[in-house]
Amino acid sequence: MASSSKKIEVKTDDQTPRKWCVSLGEDNFKRFFNQANPTVHKVFGDGSLFSPMLFGKFFDPSDAFPLWEFESDVLLSHLRSSNQSTVDWHQRDDGYLLKAEIPGTGKNHIEVHVDHKGKVVEISGQWKQQRDSNDWRCGHWWDCGYVRRIEMPEDADWKNIEAYLYNDTFLEIRIPKKQQGCDVAQGKNVA
Repeated sequence: MASSSKKIEVKTDDQTPRKWCVSLGEDNFKRFFNQANPTVHKVFGDGSLFSPMLFGKFFDPSDAFPLWEFESDVLLSHLRSSNQSTVDWHQRDDGYLLKAEIPGTGKNHIEVHVDHKGKVVEISGQWKQQRDSNDWRCGHWWDCGYVRRIEMPEDADWKNIEAYLYNDTFLEIRIPKKQQGCDVAQGKNVA
């Protein structure tokens, strides 16, 4: 069977006011997760990039997490020992790589955004259509979608991030490192 891939546009223009302003508290998450909805369990369950429990204790996925400060083998050891992890990341000589399985909720409409200062990369999508016309990201976002916000490494060349979706299931984000000895803003050699 052939593998299909598509490049995802990494957007930098999302200035949605009040986006992610409602925090997913631990008690709210427990009540929400205890619903008997298999889609909710797939989206937010153990091993999912979007699970608030991904790192072994509760962490709101709408808050930026310093992912690159940790080794995936260490941070995810509790999941890897039981073969539950669908997430991996590592640093390479030329950049950073994040791979994750995207929850299977039909055709994926995954979005990747980088804030306008290049400090945070945000991965989000909807798993259920919202009934009203308001932006689903401005209220109880977990009722309709998912998000993971990750702090960018200091040496990330955020203007050249690439994202790919394979077989509508696997996301890969490639974050190159800034070139050494080059003033990226002006493109001049400073050495």
